This record gives sequence, structure tokens and C-alpha cells, in this order.
Amino acid sequence: MKTGIIDSDAEKIKVNSWNEWDPLRRVMVGRAKGTMVQAPEPAIIRDWPNEGFPKGSYGLVPDELVDAADEQLDNLVKILEKKGVKVDRPSDFDFAQEVSTPDWNQKSMFGCMPPRDVLAVVGNEILEATMSQRSRWHEYLCYRPLIINYFKNDSKMKWEAAPKPRLSDESFNKNFWEKYEKLSNEEKLIKVRENDLILTDEEPLFDAADISRFGKDLFVQLSLVTNKLGYKWIKNHFKDHRVHAVTFDNYYPQHIDATFVPLKPGMVLHCGERTADPELIRYFEKNDWQIIKAEKPSKTYKTLPRMSFCSPWLSMNLLSIDQNTIVVEESEKMQIEQLDKLGFNVVPVPFWDVAPFGGGLHCATVDIEREGEMEDYFPNRHGRF
Repeated sequence: MKTGIIDSDAEKIKVNSWNEWDPLRRVMVGRAKGTMVQAPEPAIIRDWPNEGFPKGSYGLVPDELVDAADEQLDNLVKILEKKGVKVDRPSDFDFAQEVSTPDWNQKSMFGCMPPRDVLAVVGNEILEATMSQRSRWHEYLCYRPLIINYFKNDSKMKWEAAPKPRLSDESFNKNFWEKYEKLSNEEKLIKVRENDLILTDEEPLFDAADISRFGKDLFVQLSLVTNKLGYKWIKNHFKDHRVHAVTFDNYYPQHIDATFVPLKPGMVLHCGERTADPELIRYFEKNDWQIIKAEKPSKTYKTLPRMSFCSPWLSMNLLSIDQNTIVVEESEKMQIEQLDKLGFNVVPVPFWDVAPFGGGLHCATVDIEREGEMEDYFPNRHGRF
């Protein structure tokens, strides 16, 4: 791993980001290089026989997919830099290596395309998430050189790491996927609403990408990668915030940023196929927020890129540069048209080749600095929220 970082702009580093829409000044953008098809583990199943990776196998993602994704990531960097945004990239890392703890051995790691999964920035704090997959347990290491650089050059930055989980067999429901796939859709939704999924509550577990930031309010999705104890830890940690646990009617919930996406104060984009908790909707409406039903994505599951394990709803996995400017995948014409009619300046970029590496525009980035301070956008309390 390369650890040396030269940053001529180091004295200007400032970690500060309270929401998803304030003017973006500094951002981290991931890389596709080195990404692995993960070796078998309790939390996930990869089965791509037509791509040379039948169930139980693992290895480097093919070069042609890596090259296409890195080209689009590099293009995003150029676009952001032209708009005056400082961009940082993670260092090279060997994700093919075997890793272990006293509880388990894992034959491979994953990658560093989606830094949003691992790192949450709340105000002047960078928080490293627990992660809930063994292949991603050590993933924080590829971001450490950048984090150390921020910490050395920002006297007010806070740096926290959630308790590293054991991820022993007790943290996972045995034979979950085999049982889950036999359930009816309604039975699956009951389990989603109760967060009775792959993770037990043996220990706190969460991905950073399940945290959505609205100033003083943080919304944490309970999902396949975030359990109730993980939500409790986040709530106890951010004591100056109101932290809410939320679920949506999504059969395979993994990260909130393709389901409930803040656009600007008073406006949030919602995936209409994933019904929200009525109490959550009332909380937003009581505080005069518009809940906009997102236009349908251009892709279907049949037309997703090769080896993608993401949803077509990456169409709404957006990156806001400011309250008026949003970066969107260029093929999502209906989504672009909708945002245009809502008054946004849309910046279309090609990005679907990045999907096989773990997500879209929001997933591929972590906003390190945005202008602004913590504000209360929900002054009117409602129900359990």
C-alpha cells in the first residue's frame, strides 16, 4: 500500500459536512482498480457462472470492466475539479490478499470504489463504520492515508471508529439466504420491517451509507448491512442529533441512498416502489417537505451491466454539488427531465460502468467539506420521530 500523500493544499483542509446539498468544496472519489469478486462468506452470495465466477469462486474483476469503470470515475473527477471541487483518491491496495481475525479467515477482500459505505462525515467528524461483511472488515485501511492527512492538517477534525465487530458465526442468521429466497414477497417485507434479516443483534453492525444526513436529523436505514444494535450505537454516538431508524418496503434493502435521497432543504426524492413508513412521511410533511416520487430508471435488472449486484434504482443515486446543481447518470433521461422541471441544473455524466464495483455517484464519493453549519430542518416533532 502506498502511504505517502503530497497535498500542496494541505493547509486549507477542513472537514465539515452536515447534509447532502450544501456547496461542495472537497470530496473523496473511489477507484475500481483491484476490486475482487468476494470469496464466500456468511453475509453474501456471488454466483456469476457466465462470467467465470460460479458460486464458491472468487478473484479479480476482469480488466475490461475495471478499465471502463475507472475511466468513468476519472471523468467524474475532471468534472468536479472544473467546478472548483478539490478531489482526493484512495491509495493502491492489495484486495486479493487473504485476511483474518481470531474468529475467521477470509480468502479475499473487496475494493475501494464505494468509500461512502465505509466513511460517514457528520460535521467535523469522520466516522469509520463497523461494516458487516468479512471481506470488507479491513477496508478502512485503504482510506487511512487520506484520513491521517486530513487529521494532521485540520486542527478541529474529529476522527472516530465504531467498535470493530467480531463477525463470528453468531453475528449471522444461519442459512439465511437459502430460507429467505423461499419466502413470499409479503413474508420478505415482514422480515424487512422487523429487521429480521441476515444480521443478528449479537453486536452493533452498520454501513455508513445507511446514514442519511439532514442537518440535525440523521435517518438510519435498518437493512441487510445495518442492524438494530448498529442504529442504537449511532444514536448514542451522535448525541447532538436526532437519530431515527427507518425501513422501506424493499425486499433487499442495502443502503438508503437509492431509496430516500435529499435534494435540498424542503425536498426529498423517494423511490416509489419502496413504500416508506407512514410515520416517516408524516414527519416530513409536518415540516413542509415535498416528497417527490422518482421517475423510473432507464435500466431493468435484465439490462444492468455485467456482474452488477446493484439495483436499477442507482438512477436516483445522485451527487449534489450545491442546492441547485446535481450530478446524474447521463442515460437516466426521465430522472434528468424530472430534476430539470424541479428547477435543478443537472450535470449528466456516464457512470453505469461503475455499478459492478458497488454503486453509483453517491456511493463512489464521500463529501469531506461542504459549506454551512448544522441546521434544524424539522422543528415540528411528530409521533415516534
